[in-house]
Amino acid sequence: MNLKINDPYFSYSSVPVLKDICADIGGNKLISILGPNGVGKSTLIHCINKILEPTRGSVLLDGKDVSEIKVKELAKEIGYVPYSANDSFPLSVIDTVLIGRHPHSKWGSLDNDLSIVYDTLRMLGISHLAMRSFNELSAGQHQKVMLARGLVQEPRILLLDEPTSNLDVRHQLDVTKMLKRLSREREMLVIMISHDINIAAKYSDQIILMNEGTIYDVGAPDKVITEDNLRTVYGVIAEITSDDGAPHVILKDTVPFEDSPDSIESVESKPTEGDSVSV
Repeated sequence: MNLKINDPYFSYSSVPVLKDICADIGGNKLISILGPNGVGKSTLIHCINKILEPTRGSVLLDGKDVSEIKVKELAKEIGYVPYSANDSFPLSVIDTVLIGRHPHSKWGSLDNDLSIVYDTLRMLGISHLAMRSFNELSAGQHQKVMLARGLVQEPRILLLDEPTSNLDVRHQLDVTKMLKRLSREREMLVIMISHDINIAAKYSDQIILMNEGTIYDVGAPDKVITEDNLRTVYGVIAEITSDDGAPHVILKDTVPFEDSPDSIESVESKPTEGDSVSV
């Protein structure tokens, strides 16, 4: 399975949000997309999943443009878990998650679909919520239900937009570890947007660091999460220590205004326009 991002361009009104991104992504990995707010992280995964259509460029799944794949067929290949804080479904949890089986549903498949749904709820520790109304749940419970709905699609690629944003620290760790494990067990490529640099660094196989609508750096966590990169992309001063070989960030301060990221040029080792990176 190969996902090729071939220079998609997308703008809201006249403001470019996505540009100059070329990447080949494959393998059974957990990949985290990091970067400040507004740099195009969600827009990128929306273009991968055909929620948004770039005005030029393409996203190829095993050599086929996703724009040419029917929605139901694409849903068998790519699952998507949105940032769900404002989602509302007047359904029970079991029915909400069962929606994720729609791409695979056919006459007589309900028993099998329900079995997959209940297995997934148990794996996430929320089977006791099965008959509860989705709209009565907490934000953290919402997040787990939406994760369950993405997993029951049984996709080859799972895209997640801040899947741990509404979870407490213990459950952030549990969910991230589970996603890494599932990437191996289900031979699945998992791509998640994260704002927790340390959790992403600890569990991700690869990091995509975005800035100003493009990929600023990409690679193993210890190669991407550096003091220079954090200073340039996030505008923060940090100390990087080692946690069992993974980088661990200790924040110190913000960069003074005169040294802000807007005034710092990218170093030559970072991908430039037209470069293609492999992840």
